Amino acid sequence: MTDATGGAKGPDELRRQIERTRSELGNTVEELAGKADVKGRARARAADLRDKAGAMTVQLRSSAAQAGHTVHDRAAHAGPRPVRTVVQAGMRHPKPVLAAGAAGAVVAVGVLRWRHVHGHR
Repeated sequence: MTDATGGAKGPDELRRQIERTRSELGNTVEELAGKADVKGRARARAADLRDKAGAMTVQLRSSAAQAGHTVHDRAAHAGPRPVRTVVQAGMRHPKPVLAAGAAGAVVAVGVLRWRHVHGHR
């Protein structure tokens, strides 16, 4: 119970107010410490970007494999000899094709991120 001026009426009420104020102050200090931890926030952001890049790499590999099979099927049935040869070479050596695709994706993500940070849309 408090009096009309907002002060404590007794020692028990005063203790409760002190405990509530301590709790609020502790929460505020934790929030400020989190905001001041620039290094920790940067690490978390970097981890998030790594996760997104990894997911994109998996998705690109899957898409590249699917596209490769589609192109291979079409080239095997209707394509001219030079196209068929290139597709067959890509199917025999898929790692360089996937690496090039992943590198292209990383560059694309970097360009998009740079444009976002620098206000270019």
